[in-house]
Amino acid sequence: MTAAKDSRRVAYDTIRAVNESDAYANLLLPRAIARSGLDTADAALATELTYGTLRRQGTYDAVIRIAADRSIQEIDPAVLDVLRLGVHQLLSTRVASHAAVHESVELARSAGSRGAPGFVNAVLRRISRETPGEWMERVAASARSDDERLGLVFSHPVWVVRAFRRALAAEGRADELEALLTADNASPRVTMAALPGLASIPEDARHTPYSPLGFRLGGGDPERLVTQSGGTLRVQDEGSQLAALALTRASPMAPGERWLDLCAGPGGKTAVLAAEALLHGAALEANEVSHARAGLVRKAIAGVPLEVPVSEEDGRVRAGEGRYDRILVDAPCTGLGALRRRPEARWRKSPADVPELTQLQGDLLRAAIGGLRPGGIVAYVTCSPHLAETAGVVGEVLRDIGSGIEELDAREVLRSMSGSDPGLPAQKDGSGRAQLWPHRHNTDAMSITLLRRT
Repeated sequence: MTAAKDSRRVAYDTIRAVNESDAYANLLLPRAIARSGLDTADAALATELTYGTLRRQGTYDAVIRIAADRSIQEIDPAVLDVLRLGVHQLLSTRVASHAAVHESVELARSAGSRGAPGFVNAVLRRISRETPGEWMERVAASARSDDERLGLVFSHPVWVVRAFRRALAAEGRADELEALLTADNASPRVTMAALPGLASIPEDARHTPYSPLGFRLGGGDPERLVTQSGGTLRVQDEGSQLAALALTRASPMAPGERWLDLCAGPGGKTAVLAAEALLHGAALEANEVSHARAGLVRKAIAGVPLEVPVSEEDGRVRAGEGRYDRILVDAPCTGLGALRRRPEARWRKSPADVPELTQLQGDLLRAAIGGLRPGGIVAYVTCSPHLAETAGVVGEVLRDIGSGIEELDAREVLRSMSGSDPGLPAQKDGSGRAQLWPHRHNTDAMSITLLRRT
């Protein structure tokens, strides 16, 4: 088997596991690449084929439906994944059409029924006869509404398109919707963090514009740098860095403070908090209800020479009463803010998931507020811009509590620590919430709210 075939097989097997078994591509793909022994170039091809296919799956399904003249539900799932991978090569890469068709047919021999190779060959040859632009026109013309058109062309479920529009409109920027959808389908650049007091940004690296810890390498292997630094240099989205720093830098830190990371997994923000705590003489505790994710937290903070106990309790009761000066609530959410890095998430969530999540988010925020000492601060963070998970949760909790809580201006806190103004507009609801965006800040769409107990 040639290296290119190996790359396609790795990509196909990963896509199949994601769609059949709810696997996570970011966890499965690196292991599959290592097992296959792909070199750097072929590993890059496998990565592009995997993530590109998953990102554009909605669009490709529309193309396949038109070219096959049948509902995608009528196509065997294993064969459908072969077709998706083939369409990606035909419409979004420079792979030669004959190679994309031939290799897809070969995959179909092991993926489906006896008639699968012929079916795949016919559909992909039909698709190869028209340009990508012509196919986008046909897909757009098949939509029954403008929202459906956006969903098909930009490969997002319609409910996500509508949620994004409302979140942008809350800042008076609904006209940026297509820019956001486009950014979601672009591969994110690798961003790294230098833990404060423990590591310095390499001289040949480029500083990121907003986080004082963030940088991007000009080249080289980031994982090698992580290993060599003992974890004090780490891969971490700039929005994630800012979310942790917003809590620590919302007010001057003092020795003897007690901090809690209530929903700590997988531990990236915990590591930043631990470094900040070590630097300023504070004590940090972490909690993660999932045993597997708690293990990731322990691994993430291993490079920080600070004892950080990690408990595995229900966050709704873990904070206790009036014990902490700072609490981070990085709440479980739909993950709609990280679709660049986890493209399959857009196909796994539905509007029906939101009410259960917002109930949990509200309970966690109430528990955290109850766990604060007077003057203590909680940072409520979601990797989602969905208004029900952000402004809706905070508003309901504040109405329930009634008094004794003031909201800080998270936008000003971020501006004060940034090397350049992130340009965070006011929310129409008058809150101090800061909302980051992929298309505007090149970060995950992180929402950050800061509340202080008076």
